[in-house]
Amino acid sequence: MKQGDLVVRNSYGGDVLFKVEDVRSQTAILKGTDYRLLADAPIPDLSVVRDPESTRAVQQVRIKVNDSLKRMHSERERQALENEDNIRHAMQQSQPFFEVPGKVLHLDGDGNYLKKSMQLYNTMHVPSHGLHVHESQMADVLYRLLPQIQPDIVVITGHDGVLKNRAQMDLFSLSSYKNSQHFVNAVRVARDYEKNRDGLIVIAGACQSHFEALLQVGSNFASSPGRILIHALDPVYIAIKASYTSIKDTINLSDVIHGTISGIDGVGGIETMGRFRVGLPKPKITASTSVLKR
Repeated sequence: MKQGDLVVRNSYGGDVLFKVEDVRSQTAILKGTDYRLLADAPIPDLSVVRDPESTRAVQQVRIKVNDSLKRMHSERERQALENEDNIRHAMQQSQPFFEVPGKVLHLDGDGNYLKKSMQLYNTMHVPSHGLHVHESQMADVLYRLLPQIQPDIVVITGHDGVLKNRAQMDLFSLSSYKNSQHFVNAVRVARDYEKNRDGLIVIAGACQSHFEALLQVGSNFASSPGRILIHALDPVYIAIKASYTSIKDTINLSDVIHGTISGIDGVGGIETMGRFRVGLPKPKITASTSVLKR
């Protein structure tokens, strides 16, 4: 077994597909390919997967992802038609208008997930800036980037997980998590920059993250209420929903949570105003998507 191999854990019934990040003696360090989970496992417990698309774990995830994407595109089409009708009614005629979705700053501890996230932002025409940065450095990087980018929405994500051999009562201690403390530190920086939760929407966490701690320090949305695995694109779905919800409306909590792949045990949040605006007349300007260089 070597770095880069795709594997499943036999003791867990092969429920999640992983990539081997490192091998240390008889232990492999693993990162989920679809779920934002950081784990380790004894090498004898692992089976190498030659054809990942044929595995039950991958097939089930693909079905959920496709359903979420279809729902997202359908909502976006409905909203565009609704905006056009509203403008026509207000102006008593058809009038070209322009849309200003909320701008996203996305920090990700996983380069592959960042690439997938930026592709989805681009597909949905969400202005976005992304940076691959280790979870431990997110607070410092965010402190530097917030005044520069001036985003409407910040996504703070990567990998996380509950440390092994922890008692149930320890789930409310940040020391029981691999990266939740780093996410908390980054959220604090965001809230020092903008204290109004409607002025800057913060989406934070990864698999099994300390949901309560992230909300307490100022996240609008966070993972993971049920300490379960969340899909790599769940934070992105929430960010897109926030970007395209009108500033006159609150983001529908039920819609956004149940629209994710992980559902209510995976993500949760508080009432939050959207960041989408409509303007007149239509100028010749387009939103941009970029991956930042440090």
